[in-house]
Amino acid sequence: MNTTARVFVARLAGVAVFDPAGDKVGRVRDVLVVYRQDDPPSVVGLIVEVPGKRRVFMKIGRVTSIGSGQIITTGLVNLRRFEQRGGEVRVIAEMLGRTVTLRDGSGEATIEDVAISQTAPGEWEVDQLFVRRPRTSPAPFGKGASLLVDWDEVRERATPGEPQSAEQLIATYVDLRPADLATTLLDLPPERRHEVAEELPDDRLADALEEMPETDQVEILNVLDDKRAADVLDHMQPDDAADLIAQLPGERGEALLGLMEPDEADDVRMLLAYDADTAGGLMTTGPIIVSADATVAEALALIRRHELHTALATSVCVTLPPYEPPTGRFLGIVHFQRMLRYPPGERLGTLLDHDLEPVRADTSAAEVSRILASYDLVSVPVVDDSHRLVGVVTIDDVLDYLLPEDWRSAGPDEPASRAVKRGLQLQGRRNARGTARR
Repeated sequence: MNTTARVFVARLAGVAVFDPAGDKVGRVRDVLVVYRQDDPPSVVGLIVEVPGKRRVFMKIGRVTSIGSGQIITTGLVNLRRFEQRGGEVRVIAEMLGRTVTLRDGSGEATIEDVAISQTAPGEWEVDQLFVRRPRTSPAPFGKGASLLVDWDEVRERATPGEPQSAEQLIATYVDLRPADLATTLLDLPPERRHEVAEELPDDRLADALEEMPETDQVEILNVLDDKRAADVLDHMQPDDAADLIAQLPGERGEALLGLMEPDEADDVRMLLAYDADTAGGLMTTGPIIVSADATVAEALALIRRHELHTALATSVCVTLPPYEPPTGRFLGIVHFQRMLRYPPGERLGTLLDHDLEPVRADTSAAEVSRILASYDLVSVPVVDDSHRLVGVVTIDDVLDYLLPEDWRSAGPDEPASRAVKRGLQLQGRRNARGTARR
């Protein structure tokens, strides 16, 4: 068996899992252990994410090789969704960040990684801990000394009511895409999920919330104080922030709007004025808006901004001043590909797509969906009664509307067409949100 004698669990996060034929099964998301009275915790299996964002349990006995950045299994995987049982502990989600006391009397330390080793074919246990002592230097970026200790050289500290540090756990999530981060957070036990949410940077938490069902968004926002919640809402796309605020009690929603940045709050209030099943209710208010005299070079520079949503970077909107929604009269859009065919100094006013008509803010979501599908569009501009640009509806806005609220957790055996059909059946229930938004 080609396997590493000792493996650090944090380095397993995201590692690909293959069957004996070399076909990819999924990726490791955590390692599951159970505590024993006299011996180190025993590894019972891996939590593996398979296609469809489903988290499943894989017995450690089915792992034949760990090494070289990959895990080989026997190929037998139970696709039943993972559910944590009593007594089971997730190493990454629950052990990293715990405080331990060194038995030699030298003080306390925090677990930053856990090493597991194989004791027999199909049997693994926690071997050593990589821990860090408290910082002693006043330097703002200084760290305490680190050391590698055996399991029996430490004693875990259990202080009732004291939250466990989530810093090291968050460090293992640094490379996760927003959708994967959201799935990972929702898989955590509620208490641990709240601890991680408290310590995540505002922008990362905002990205994750945008990828969650509304009920889970509300749950997490409810554990944040108003100031922190408003800061997170500031980092969300205005349409996502509006949808979330619409789910909150009216008093708290108004309180959060009052704490948000004025420009962000104004965008959200404008979106809350539209029914949820209209173009105005689906749109985002952050497209690229320029004058007709702007050049191709200037537009391409705006598109290059790393914080710009991918769907918004496919075109720029041309209007008369002012250039913040609601703008002056909408003149048209210029597609990214068309800009690439012209010299940098070309004026955008000469490149307008005259075939694409904007939709009105009160256009139904069904009609917006038909337009996007019929003309293979990524986005469509939205104007008010005075033909002023108020936003754009992007393809992801429409998909979020059409798909059922639990589409992120739908199994891989559910066809997309069935999911969309269920989403259409839910439109009547979603329409009720329009009343809350007003």
